[in-house]
Amino acid sequence: MTREFIDFVRTHGNDDTARLLLSAARYPAVDVPAAVQQIEGRRTAREKWPSLLDIEEFLYPPRLNREQASSEETALHKAYVAGRLCGEEGFLTVADLTGGMGVDSIAFAQRTKSASPLRSQVPTHVDYVERSQALCSLMEHNRRALGLENITVHCGDSLEWFQRHTKPLDLVYLDPARRDAAGRKVAAFEDCDPDILRHLDLLRSHCRWLMVKASPMIDIDLACRQLGDVAEVHIISVRGECKEVLFASGPHEGETVIHCVVRRHGTEAFHDCDFTRSEEAAATARYCTAVGRYLYEPDAALMKGGPFRSICHWMDLEKLAPNTHLYTADRLVRGFCGRTFEVLGELKPSRRTVAAALPEGKAHVVVRNYPVEAVALQHRLGLKEGGDLYLVATTVGTRLTAFLCRRAD
Repeated sequence: MTREFIDFVRTHGNDDTARLLLSAARYPAVDVPAAVQQIEGRRTAREKWPSLLDIEEFLYPPRLNREQASSEETALHKAYVAGRLCGEEGFLTVADLTGGMGVDSIAFAQRTKSASPLRSQVPTHVDYVERSQALCSLMEHNRRALGLENITVHCGDSLEWFQRHTKPLDLVYLDPARRDAAGRKVAAFEDCDPDILRHLDLLRSHCRWLMVKASPMIDIDLACRQLGDVAEVHIISVRGECKEVLFASGPHEGETVIHCVVRRHGTEAFHDCDFTRSEEAAATARYCTAVGRYLYEPDAALMKGGPFRSICHWMDLEKLAPNTHLYTADRLVRGFCGRTFEVLGELKPSRRTVAAALPEGKAHVVVRNYPVEAVALQHRLGLKEGGDLYLVATTVGTRLTAFLCRRAD
């Protein structure tokens, strides 16, 4: 990380990296492939880890590791949850057993907690464990670049390291690899590497809390039964996309609390809608007789968590049908966790009717509890993607219909 290397990365930050690699001979004093990796890493960071852009000496790993790494928003949420779970006893020792790029370890290490009102902030100590020597070398460099002396890097098999570790930990965090031998994505714990279900007794014997990151496709209720003692589930969405599901297993009383966490703008501010399965089972949904002025589509985290009847009570809304996860009201609900549409009119979802209502032939098509997928319906209706209007095809009661809408949020 010479000054010349840093300047090269910044100077060529907007260049075509393929052309830059082909012209590497023009820059004999610079490792151009390494520089290209950093240029592409910084481009990813603009959206995924914006705070790292201020650290000139931060080194980014290859593309696959960047793709597998947590976003800044989800890493911050994990650190927030872990600190809260450990409570008044303090949040002092964490082991990240699937270190990777190290974004989660960095977030844990930057989270501080006052041990008592009379003492200054106490930094969390993080043991970063990773089998790849190359990633460990990057992490050793990056922790120094970030000034995080409270991270210790361990290279080797995480479970072997864990067996040798004798001191109890406040929290152990795992993000198992979710691809099989053929490179296909998997979701179930038993299909991931490592298979944490085989090692649950070992993991629990060394920590107060076990936090596991899972695929957004995981069966939440099955996973809770498999892990056992799950106090909280956190379903995290960022800008409308469900990114990950966290399971926190440890000492608690009562039922598992499911948190639907909605992060929108990359800050630490977020919406947290929490419920239990028994609360949802006891809730009574209210169904509309007619769709009001506004339609409400829950955020991806709520759609994954499933508090569909509870939403009626939280927001004082009416549901369109038992299996239609859209809601309506005549008033505008500020801060709704999802998308809000203003209804401009109801349409028969036919090519002729839609053409009359949309002479420019453009709209965003949304389907909810409708027998045709969005792309197929768009083609059937002769619509192109674009414009400011939305066509929401859905079921109201038992009736298939569509609504012409525009965003109201």
